[in-house]
Amino acid sequence: MKSVNTDDEAQQVVGDLNWDGLHRPRIYYAMAATFCGLFLSVIDGTICNVALPAIADQLDVPSSDSIWVVNAFQLVIMMFLLPFSSLGELWGYKQVYLRGIVVFTLGSLFCALSGTLPMLVISRVVQGLGAAMIMSVNTSIVKLIYPRRRLGEGVGLNATVVAIASVAGPSLSAAILAIAPWPWLFAINLPVGIATFFMARRYLPDNPVRVLGRKFNWRDAVLNAATFGLFIGCVEAYSHDVPPRYIIGGVVAMVAVGCIYVRSQLGRRYPMLPFDLLKIPIFTTSVATSILSFTAQMLGMVAMPFLLVNTFGYDAVGTGLLMTSWPLVIVFVAPMAGWLINKVHPGVLGGIGLVVMSVGCFSLSFVSPDEGHFGLVWRLMLCGAGFGMFQSPNNHLLLSSAPPQRAGSASGMLATARLTGQTTGAALVALMFHLFGDTAPHDAMLLAGCLTLCGAACSLLRLKEHMPPR
Repeated sequence: MKSVNTDDEAQQVVGDLNWDGLHRPRIYYAMAATFCGLFLSVIDGTICNVALPAIADQLDVPSSDSIWVVNAFQLVIMMFLLPFSSLGELWGYKQVYLRGIVVFTLGSLFCALSGTLPMLVISRVVQGLGAAMIMSVNTSIVKLIYPRRRLGEGVGLNATVVAIASVAGPSLSAAILAIAPWPWLFAINLPVGIATFFMARRYLPDNPVRVLGRKFNWRDAVLNAATFGLFIGCVEAYSHDVPPRYIIGGVVAMVAVGCIYVRSQLGRRYPMLPFDLLKIPIFTTSVATSILSFTAQMLGMVAMPFLLVNTFGYDAVGTGLLMTSWPLVIVFVAPMAGWLINKVHPGVLGGIGLVVMSVGCFSLSFVSPDEGHFGLVWRLMLCGAGFGMFQSPNNHLLLSSAPPQRAGSASGMLATARLTGQTTGAALVALMFHLFGDTAPHDAMLLAGCLTLCGAACSLLRLKEHMPPR
């Protein structure tokens, strides 16, 4: 271990600053443990959607109330990503990840045993806490596992796992429900969670770098949870036609709490909301690019089913099969983009990817109602290919621009940017239905194309930025 003591801030940073990943065969087991946890946490965000009617019927509750089974999970993740990423820098990413697997697996057990809607929602909150712990340190662990020269490959594979989980959620749910009742959607997590815990405990590395004298700030954690919780709550309230006075009250509360939170963070050396990292131009640009791209992706993923059903007359099964072509192509493109990172500047790769995605979005916005299956599939695949080409280089650049002792906050910010974009995209689709009615899906794809062009411009701006010294 090496201790650095060249200046006031560096005096607190101790550890092996030259850490350069794991070696074979341990690296394979470590990545398997990382990917299993990520797969579980991502897939459980969508696996319940197909089962909501069955859950509402069996628990004898209105369909509108059953949506809380999904919303509670997403809300808790958004509220606790940054606090858990901060804990990862203090306790160790491995320790947060292991606890996340335990909490997630217990939450899955509680979900499977739930006999009432309140119990199921509380169990989903527990499961969401575990998923937040897993997601908050996921990319930090990838950065520890892979050597610097191969980090692009690791980030690309990580993006591939997310894409596979996105594809598999509805399909796996339908397969399970065909032979078993809905509690098995959660019970299936138990053996995978147990196996992942033991693999992670044995093969994941501890933090090579720590900051001595740093303590976790519980007040900041509460303010962070309140700020992001109110943000998601206001968006969800608008999407579900809650009376405007309640939404306005929520927005006022969010702004007030958010201002207090931001002011408390500005003077800290290691803030939970990472303003120190946001002072790095290439990091900030990468975060902005990520928010724009995920907003555009969610606009498309939410709007396209309405377009396919209302304009082209597809049923639910046909719509699901066609929509699968979007994330499915990411499975193949993301690893390729990760491999190209060492040969082409990530800003160029990301810019090209988002331009390709914008072409797909614009072509879907103006697609003819007489277009056949193939014409729709290649347009959807164009969107997926562009996004896959962007995601790996962008994540690589964001992670690489953060100093080693702040890798946890970089990972948390990456996940926060993704969820912020996804939440905003879904809310924008709801807004467009209010404003434009039946033409909303076409307008949403048009907006998605414009946002991806803005993201491409942000990505190319990074060509003039320099990476901070390591």
